[in-house]
Order: sequence, then structure tokens, then C-alpha cells
Amino acid sequence: MELRDRVAVITGGGGGIGSAVGRRFAAEGARAVVLVDRDAAAAEAAAAQLGLGERGFGVGLDVTDEAAVVSLVESVLDRFGPIDVFFSNAGAGADGGVEASNAAWQRQWDLHVMSHVYAARAVLPSMVARGEGYLLHTASAAGLLLAMGSAPYSVTKAACIKLAEYLAISHGDDGIRVSVLCPQGVNTAMAPRQLGDGATDGIKEPDDVAVAVVEAMREERFMILSHPEVGEYVRRKAIDPDRWLRGMRRLRGRSLDR
Repeated sequence: MELRDRVAVITGGGGGIGSAVGRRFAAEGARAVVLVDRDAAAAEAAAAQLGLGERGFGVGLDVTDEAAVVSLVESVLDRFGPIDVFFSNAGAGADGGVEASNAAWQRQWDLHVMSHVYAARAVLPSMVARGEGYLLHTASAAGLLLAMGSAPYSVTKAACIKLAEYLAISHGDDGIRVSVLCPQGVNTAMAPRQLGDGATDGIKEPDDVAVAVVEAMREERFMILSHPEVGEYVRRKAIDPDRWLRGMRRLRGRSLDR
């Protein structure tokens, strides 16, 4: 998909990858870009930097509130017309293993899985009706591999990837394109602090990730990796899961020693 003259909604758009992708979409000629963030002031400030005037719009919203997501989609349809791209990008980290509280697990599930479900429910009917649309999810390399010390994050990001696969298979013949972004270390508020949680192959800038996103959308590729090395790790994992698990335990040990 080319971005020129498209209408895009981006959640988690107040900073980091979300705002960088918004800037890139605007540079590619998008007709309107709506940046959504829990922090309304951040969303509005980021939207003001798009150079789109009133066609760059910032909205304060909790993406785990389905009614609010539905209302957002309806307002964008009324204001700008059909939504061509919905980039469901909002996310947050969480520490802990199985001992993490039920509330922590539920927050991660709501944010990393149900928010994508709510977005798809809200935009798919109009996209399918016109035979065109693009759903883009931000998961994480942790969903393909693992983030040490963060079971809720790793598990829910893996579920996000599976949801994207389901949507791509179920709606690809309806003209719906789906991509999933699986970044490793990126210089945002969620940047990894050590080897085991994603700093293994260096830290990329959000603007670099935004370029990769647009290139992948142009080619309509499903998997978007900020760090190509992750693709090789996934291949090794598929070939010999036991060897991969042993290697990850060694990586965990080195992380704990630091």
C-alpha cells in the first residue's frame, strides 16, 4: 500500500515509534493522520508536528476501552472519511514472571491483545465493504523470542502476533492487508536496559523503524523486523527448540551477572 492520500489512525502516537511513524506517513503524503495516546497533550503535540494542519489530529484515549475505540473510529469516519490504515501500536512493559499479580497480567492482556481486537472489530466492517484496508500491529521481538524477567509482556506480545496471523489469513481474500511490527531495542521510553530484555543487537532510532514500516507496507510484507538478526534467531528456534532454550538460559545467566 502507498500512503499518499490515505487516512491513518495510530495509537500510542504521543511519542516513540507511534509519533515517528506518524511523521513518516505525513511525509509520504497521507491525507490525514490521527495520533491517539492515553496522554492527550502528548498526542496533540505530536500531531502539531506533522505539518498537516487540521488533517493532523491528536486524541486522548484509553485503547483498552472498547466503547472509546468505537467512538474514535466513528469520529474519524465522520471527519476524514474511510480509514485506510489502523496502526495499533500502544503498549507498555511489565516486570515479573508467573508470580506477577493477576491485575498485571490482565493489564498486559487488555493492552497487547484486546486493544487490537477492539480496533479490528471497529474498522474491519467498512474496510471489508470496500475491499481494502491495512491493519498494522506492534508486537515485539519478545513475542517471537522472549523478554527476560517479563512473562506478562512476552506472553501477550506472542498472542498479538498470533492475532495478526489470524486476521491476515481470515481477511486477506477480502482485500485486507496485515503487518506485525516486532522491534527489538528501540530508543524510546521502553528501551531495553540489558542484554536479556532486548538490547542484544543494539538500539535503533524510532525514525529508522518508521522507514522500515513504510517499506514493508509498500511491499505488503507481514513481518516487520527492526533488527534483521531476529529473523535468524527465529529460524534457529524453529529448527532446534531445545538448543534455542539452552542458549536463552545462557543469555539469562549473562544478564543476571551484569
